[in-house]
This record gives sequence, C-alpha cells and structure tokens, in this order.
Amino acid sequence: QVQLVESGGGLVQAGGSLRLSCAVSGRTFRMYAMGWFRQAPGKDRDFVARIPWSGGSTYVADSVKGRFTISRDNAKNTVYLQMNSLKPEDTAVYYCAADEKFGEHFQAYEYDYWGQGTQVTVSS
Repeated sequence: QVQLVESGGGLVQAGGSLRLSCAVSGRTFRMYAMGWFRQAPGKDRDFVARIPWSGGSTYVADSVKGRFTISRDNAKNTVYLQMNSLKPEDTAVYYCAADEKFGEHFQAYEYDYWGQGTQVTVSS
C-alpha cells in the first residue's frame, strides 16, 4: 500500500502562485511514477503533470505548460507542484496519484493510489 497526503492548497488571486506538496509513505519501492490531477465541479478528473519516481522525463499538460512545474525530493518522499501565473480556470481540487506500472500514463484510471485532494481557488 501507498499513502499520499496533499497540502498547500488555498485561495489566491489571479496571477499568484501556490506550491502543492504530496507526502508519500508506504510501499514506495514499487512506485514507477507520480502524477497530479485536478477536478473542477461537474467535470472529469484531468491530468496535470507527471514525474518518474527514479528519474526521467516529466510531462505537463498543455493547459498549464510554462506555468506549472512538477518536481520531487526522494530524500523527503515528497512530490511538488509549483503553480505560477494562476488563472481562475485553474480552480479545482488537486489530487496526487501514484502509478506502479511501467509506461507513460495520463488517464486517472491508470493510477493505483490517490490522495484526498486539496482545494485550489483562484479569484479574478
């Protein structure tokens, strides 16, 4: 089992920044990659970013490219999502997810473990 706990969400004005953290515990040796997803009310859970647990290329959705950055600190078992130049359309619950399977995955159903989510609200 893998446990994920997100933090760092909140209310911010448009143009502002937030950094989300995802603390990872449990069976981390089986993890292949970590991802961030977001879900706005009445919408699907959408891919935001992905990073391999042990090195390799990161992926960021086109909608946030140039504004959001995913990173990790393996010593702290933590994954981060730095969000800059936030827009009202970034408002959503942001979820951290763990993927134990080899390969590149960008759909929510392909991930094995999920955190409880953290609310990000961007005011105009």
